[in-house]
Amino acid sequence: MSNNKELEVIKEAILNENEGYQVYSIAAQKMDREEMKKSFEKLAAEELKHIEWLKDLYKSFEEEGELKFSVDEITLPAKPKIFKWEKIDEEKLSFALSVFGIGVKMEKESIEYYKNAVSSTNSEVAKKLYKKIINWEYQHLNFFQEQYDMIREDWWAEQNFQPF
Repeated sequence: MSNNKELEVIKEAILNENEGYQVYSIAAQKMDREEMKKSFEKLAAEELKHIEWLKDLYKSFEEEGELKFSVDEITLPAKPKIFKWEKIDEEKLSFALSVFGIGVKMEKESIEYYKNAVSSTNSEVAKKLYKKIINWEYQHLNFFQEQYDMIREDWWAEQNFQPF
């Protein structure tokens, strides 16, 4: 892949990570339960780390044609805690369900994007970075899917119906 194409991939990745950061930041602001707020703040902070690494990657490719930092020093964060859902009001429940549903979709799209980036780059360093981010995104995806599945039943109950 030429550096120009690599730069386009990285720019798009930065945009995708920024969208995740915005969603998780808004979710953190809307949550009144402290554990939920902190978990979303942590997810938002992780997206900022991704943005920082991608900007470093972009700058290195733009200026020197290669990456100058060690991807091997990047470690996976601790898995987010599963919330213990207690009775919350219908509005917060609907909001949480929406956030987790959006999170599932965003993480799936990010995983697919980075898988495509891995297969299209010639840079071993970029491949390593993209693969690390894929691992983070899978961790987020699993967290969101577990949360979504748990609160979906409560949401249905709040709506006074059960699925078939």
